[in-house]
Amino acid sequence: MMKPISLGLTITFFVLSGCTAKKTQEASTRGLIPYSIKKIFPHDNKAFTQGLTVADGKLFESTGQAGSWIAEVDIATGTQDKKVVLDEKYFGEGISILNKKIYQLTWQNHIGFIYDLKSFKKIGEFRYDHEGWGITTDDKNFIVSDGTSKLRFLDTLTLQSVKEIIVKEGGDVVEKINELEFIDGFIFANQWQTNYILKINPATGEVVGRMDLSALAEKMYPLNPAADVLNGIAYEKKSKLLLITGKLWPALFALKIN
Repeated sequence: MMKPISLGLTITFFVLSGCTAKKTQEASTRGLIPYSIKKIFPHDNKAFTQGLTVADGKLFESTGQAGSWIAEVDIATGTQDKKVVLDEKYFGEGISILNKKIYQLTWQNHIGFIYDLKSFKKIGEFRYDHEGWGITTDDKNFIVSDGTSKLRFLDTLTLQSVKEIIVKEGGDVVEKINELEFIDGFIFANQWQTNYILKINPATGEVVGRMDLSALAEKMYPLNPAADVLNGIAYEKKSKLLLITGKLWPALFALKIN
């Protein structure tokens, strides 16, 4: 089970808690999804996070840029226990885990990789004709994003598209859909270059709610001036905690959706 540790950022924690309380109050009045911070964990501030997921009580992460990797991460320290580093020609993207296998996308190489969850040995590859961004699963299909408004549902055996939806909100198309996580019947998605996580109806593509995580993002930049955008969503089913981080962020937050 995941146990929190101190980051040595006690002052920051109380500032964040205060900001979150205020943000939660504002969210309720604006129809946003309210949340509260339950734990803060360390995160490797050199990790250009592209994907985040939990399986068997363990945290897994994927990164992009040169030296892209996937790894099992020790949440108590933020360090990588088991790791696969991609060839320099690949820019790693999102990951999803199903049936003891890790499925990884790459950005513009039009190729994905399949690994054995226990050994991290590569056991397969698959191809697609669009950019790879985020990936998650509803246990029936994989759901993938390509940075546009489109989400594709892939058969888990053939990895071929069986359905597509367009993400919309109030009739307007919503672009830049990125990292994905399937939670309690809904798709949660980072919207690239924003501090929003969108809650999407998988049947219609309609955005039915959003989380505004600006309060967290704004506190990351002073701690690491190189910190980039919010990116990375994982859900720990037992505790019902939402784990979120960002590219080059020094912290990972465990949130409770209120």
